[in-house]
Amino acid sequence: MDDTATETHHRVVIVGAGFSGLGAAIRLKRDGVEDFVILERADDLGGTWRDNTYPGCACDVPSHLYSFSFAPNPDWSRTFSGGGEIWQYLRVTARGHRVEERIRYGHEVTGARWDEAAQLWRIETTDGRFTSEFLVAAAGPLADPKLPDIPGVERFEGRVFHSARWDHEHPLDGERVGVIGTGASSIQLVPAIQPRVGSLAVFQRTAPWVVGSRDRAISPLERRIYRAAPPAQRLMRAAIYWARELFVLSFMHPREGSPGERMARRHLEREVADPALRARLEPRYRMGCKRVLISDTYYAALQAPNVELVTDPIAEITARGIRTEGGEERELDTIVLGTGFHVTDKADATWVRDAQGRSLEDRWRGSPQAYLGSYVAGFPNLFMMVGPNTGLGHNSIVFMIESQLNTLIDGLRHLDRHGLGVWDVREEVQARYNAILQRRLRNTVWNTGGCQSWYLDRTGRNSSIWPGFTWPFRRRTRHFRPQEFHLAPRRAPAPAPAAAPAAGGGAGGAGAPRGALVPAEAP
Repeated sequence: MDDTATETHHRVVIVGAGFSGLGAAIRLKRDGVEDFVILERADDLGGTWRDNTYPGCACDVPSHLYSFSFAPNPDWSRTFSGGGEIWQYLRVTARGHRVEERIRYGHEVTGARWDEAAQLWRIETTDGRFTSEFLVAAAGPLADPKLPDIPGVERFEGRVFHSARWDHEHPLDGERVGVIGTGASSIQLVPAIQPRVGSLAVFQRTAPWVVGSRDRAISPLERRIYRAAPPAQRLMRAAIYWARELFVLSFMHPREGSPGERMARRHLEREVADPALRARLEPRYRMGCKRVLISDTYYAALQAPNVELVTDPIAEITARGIRTEGGEERELDTIVLGTGFHVTDKADATWVRDAQGRSLEDRWRGSPQAYLGSYVAGFPNLFMMVGPNTGLGHNSIVFMIESQLNTLIDGLRHLDRHGLGVWDVREEVQARYNAILQRRLRNTVWNTGGCQSWYLDRTGRNSSIWPGFTWPFRRRTRHFRPQEFHLAPRRAPAPAPAAAPAAGGGAGGAGAPRGALVPAEAP
């Protein structure tokens, strides 16, 4: 990049145009903060729901809850929405709240460093330089596919791709296909491609817990009611939220034969008649230790005549297929990697740097920590969306996103009211908060359930999951607590803001009341 490139200044720079980045933009705009921009590396918005277009892609949280409380959609077609419908929802929401025009596509952030003297973040992208008073890192935990460390993948003569980078130009009809992994993506795509392929080998390392989804079409009458009476949809959303909150009890206090485990075992027994196959599909760890999966079609697909469940561990990928440790080689035309994402080792940890040039990765050393999943000591005016220990095993991440945005907006208000320009969470506050989190996680299923999961980072510490009910997180993030931060006044006027598009009179315009999007205590 040209060293003489002009820096464009905004008060807030948001990195990522997925659920959390768009949510941050809408809240800022509705609260009267107009000087912001969203930097997006791709050519469209949507994040996870833009990237994951594999056959059968859908959400495992009910539609009414997996959406912004301030942007309800009365026209969801199903109780569990497909990926394409969620992507369209995000596009419509961004357009309706007039934040799509603030997105700069094709701007992949390659570096961001705090300038202590200027009280600014200096941000480098593949298409220009930016400065900002505040940096909102909203890249999300499901952004970068994780590839398996299997010998020989470069020798394979067929086609290989990750589920999050689906090759729609490559036809699978009649092909010999192998799917590596049995996580959330795989149990959706396996039933979707099974009728099309010639043969399908599903390579399972660990049998997942699977429950029925009870997915159904939402009737035209229900949609008319939600359009005519929005409180009816809010009531439905609240009912789903509180029902799902109860699920966490068995995760916080795990025991064999919990109601959830009994329900999942009954589902397996109903769906799989062959006792030998059923035994191979029986999980060997406590329910919730890994992500609980929902499907009404996965077990049926595994029993189709053209499908084989392979539980012998993979030894290597050969030129013609996959050889397992037992010595058998299965010849394949295509290999699909359903192997998840970089969650605890996100890319932004390498390019976000403090005033001394130390990255988040340098600070964390493989074990991410933050305060409220949002603030990191030593990184002033950085705000992380869906940061450490905000992940959930039972409820909607959108609830956590909206909770985080409460403290972001209230923090900006506090700084403005008092002529301040910098916040930096106190080290001792962050340390005490994380000590409490880890103590609460100690005996939960996420730590003691007997599995290896992406909830645990490379040090063995759980840096992903929020340990319990979500409503205490909402209460904790309702207000910015100045006593927990080092605060500093503005030293000098900020650079002149970049010209912003004229605000229209639609939803989310500059005339919206301050704080209009602060959600109530209930979801």
